[in-house]
Amino acid sequence: MGSLQDLNRVRIIVHGGAWNIPDEKVKASRAGVEHAARRGYLALLRGQSAVDAVEEAVKVMENDEAFDAGIGSCLNSIGEVELDAMIMSGTDLKCGAVAGVQSVQNPVSLARAVMEKSQHCFLVGKGADSFAREQDFPEISRNQLVSASAIEEFEHFTNFPSVVEGLFQNGHDTVGCVAMDADGNLAAATSTGGITFKRPGRVGDSPIVGCGCYCDFELGGVSCTGHGESIMRVLLARSILSDLNAPHCCSASEACSRSLQMMKSRVNGFGGAIVISPSGEIGSAFTTERMAWVSIEPTEDLDQFNSDPHSARLCCGIEPGQKEVSQVKFYLDS
Repeated sequence: MGSLQDLNRVRIIVHGGAWNIPDEKVKASRAGVEHAARRGYLALLRGQSAVDAVEEAVKVMENDEAFDAGIGSCLNSIGEVELDAMIMSGTDLKCGAVAGVQSVQNPVSLARAVMEKSQHCFLVGKGADSFAREQDFPEISRNQLVSASAIEEFEHFTNFPSVVEGLFQNGHDTVGCVAMDADGNLAAATSTGGITFKRPGRVGDSPIVGCGCYCDFELGGVSCTGHGESIMRVLLARSILSDLNAPHCCSASEACSRSLQMMKSRVNGFGGAIVISPSGEIGSAFTTERMAWVSIEPTEDLDQFNSDPHSARLCCGIEPGQKEVSQVKFYLDS
């Protein structure tokens, strides 16, 4: 555990995807992102790195059927699962990504293995699954990666294929996280189970550098969500960091909003994003109906922080303009 000055740097923000979240999924989405953010923040308080924290937070959501990632993934048009993920360290610009993975529950961990244990940045399909076996990742079946609701949704679109196009325009619940550790290092990660009934082999923005995710300690860290094809066309993650560091010096949330509005005006795409600036400013924005998000950072009351450095300020929302704030306390032995 670091000094009080070091602990005052730690912070995290998590999203559970920008899309038209149904009313019946709001409670689970909000609970899931808060659980993920708390787990990631606790890792930071224990002295773990930003890379450790974003991996931990994203794994929590990959293990939660409420989200379209890991065990809650969608089925493509032939009833198969294809998972994509990316993780990036802002300190050295190292990154790892996987796409079309079919036998791993936590693709974000496989992406980290690509980053740290291979000479490559991006592995896909059978090559990624083969690498997972080489790295002793537990192999799981399609049935273990798919929830009952995903199967129901697949069967619905099998019967009504004309409805599928709406899914590609409105996004789905990709998950992501950005964190800053006690040393001031930044990391970001994004993971997705794709879009129901997509064409086999289709890869969206999530695992692509500068699109669904980007991190540079000189510029900031970003994770994006939404219509993948639109996000790729405008390099959304990189665009947000360009706005954040432009001479007009807009806020972190304004940087997200400006780039999202640019994407809407240029390619009619909708989505959301979360960001942490090099100075630790946290921001988020979305142009879809809803996006579940949670951020945690040290309390703004310096006297309170000095007397209890494990107390923190938690902010959350899911509706446009919503920001609920509360004080929370962490216990390192929990």
